[in-house]
Amino acid sequence: MADDSASPSPSSASPLQHHREALKSSVRNTAASRRREQAIAIGKERREALIRAKRVCRAPISGSDEAEMEEGDMVVDEEKACLEAKTAHAVEELKSALSIQGKGVQKKKIEALRDLRRLLSQPEVPLVDTAIKAGAVPLLVQYLSFGSSDEQLLEAAWCLTNIAAGEPEETKSLLPALPLLIAHLGEKSSTLVAEQCAWAIGNVAGEGAELRSTLLAQGALRPLTRLMFSSKGSTARTAAWAMSNLIKGPDPKAANELITIDGVLNAIIASLEKEDEELATEVAWVVVYLSALSDRGISLIVLRGLGNLIAADDYMVDSVLTVGHNIIGLIKCLKSDNRVLRKESSWALSNIAAGSFEHKKLIFASEATPVLIRLVTSMQFDIRREAAYTLGNLCVVPTGNCELPKIIVEHLVAIVDGGALPGFIHLVRSADVDTAGLGLQFLELVMRGYPNKQGPKLVEMEDGIEAMERFQFHENEQMRNMANGLVDEYFGEDYGLDE
Repeated sequence: MADDSASPSPSSASPLQHHREALKSSVRNTAASRRREQAIAIGKERREALIRAKRVCRAPISGSDEAEMEEGDMVVDEEKACLEAKTAHAVEELKSALSIQGKGVQKKKIEALRDLRRLLSQPEVPLVDTAIKAGAVPLLVQYLSFGSSDEQLLEAAWCLTNIAAGEPEETKSLLPALPLLIAHLGEKSSTLVAEQCAWAIGNVAGEGAELRSTLLAQGALRPLTRLMFSSKGSTARTAAWAMSNLIKGPDPKAANELITIDGVLNAIIASLEKEDEELATEVAWVVVYLSALSDRGISLIVLRGLGNLIAADDYMVDSVLTVGHNIIGLIKCLKSDNRVLRKESSWALSNIAAGSFEHKKLIFASEATPVLIRLVTSMQFDIRREAAYTLGNLCVVPTGNCELPKIIVEHLVAIVDGGALPGFIHLVRSADVDTAGLGLQFLELVMRGYPNKQGPKLVEMEDGIEAMERFQFHENEQMRNMANGLVDEYFGEDYGLDE
């Protein structure tokens, strides 16, 4: 996650003016910057296996001839030196097969490719460097030439896929192969070949911004987009994963280009509505990067697409262009058992809640509010934090200057009375300074804005004073000043005298 500055004391600029650096004051400014920081952070964290930047292909793609005969066909027990020797020999066989002609040459090519692919697929000893030094990449490029059999193309692309899953310099060795890998994404290629090439491209894109730029310059985006919406589930999942690697920034150019492709949003919605959780997860990450890196993307996704995540109601098709109905789709994501969808839908809602007063009212009046209250009080840490940003944003209207933001009292009261306060006090106790600051910001709202000056009493009843006092001698000066300032202002010598 991006590092946000801790907030000043309540006597100076309010922490709630800055979102995410203290809730959110502007979707176009602070929020847009944070979305880009979030996209970069996601790529660096590689938090779940489902978003690993690179993936080794060990088993055959579903539907290929080897899918039924591969299991258990190679047990690796040789020493490293022996395996390296076998790899070098396999590369020599590749070279030899290219130079011969006559009967049986195609069989020899396939056998040579398959031998190398199996060696590169085994997990015990990394052999990518050996294969590269033996000259495998330029040979594999030749095996990718147009007019070759699908079986040959598949095996060559598979070898390149696993080479691309290696170390950075090993991945970069695939530069000569990229034009043909991209070309084989096209409609003239078989689905199996295109899927394997997409896998290889996903590994290359996962290596870094420089290689992503190369792939984009060579035209990978549009054919990969087409594959994302293949009727074959594994192809669509692989292409969506590769696309998330390709567009994840930090340069927003790819995300902006993707969002302009005709029909892409409708196709994303259709993919998310399918009963394929793996596909929905991979496509959801494409949505995350689109919303993180493209200002236009987040507007279109929120207003036309993101709101329909995993929603299967038929009437929603006719209502997709209305913001209110899109909120229904986001609520479905909040209720999902999928942790990633819960977190990212909370994050998307926080962007909406940081916008206009109408957007705040829209979320507040929906079923999202009680769901968010439940999330902030009972879910995992990262989901709690995202839900807290949304709830906090619902309670304020930033003034645009150094004054304290205006509190939307109706929203604040409903959220506090709905049971959210303990969740925010729990955040104050977090070891993460930014998260603790978020909790303090909400306590400031409660103590300043809850009617009849009951805010401090509510905070005290939930042990909020103790939570704030832990910052009395904290090493972070801004957090120390903010917490001490709140305690002094609301629980000083005059506290309780009006009762």
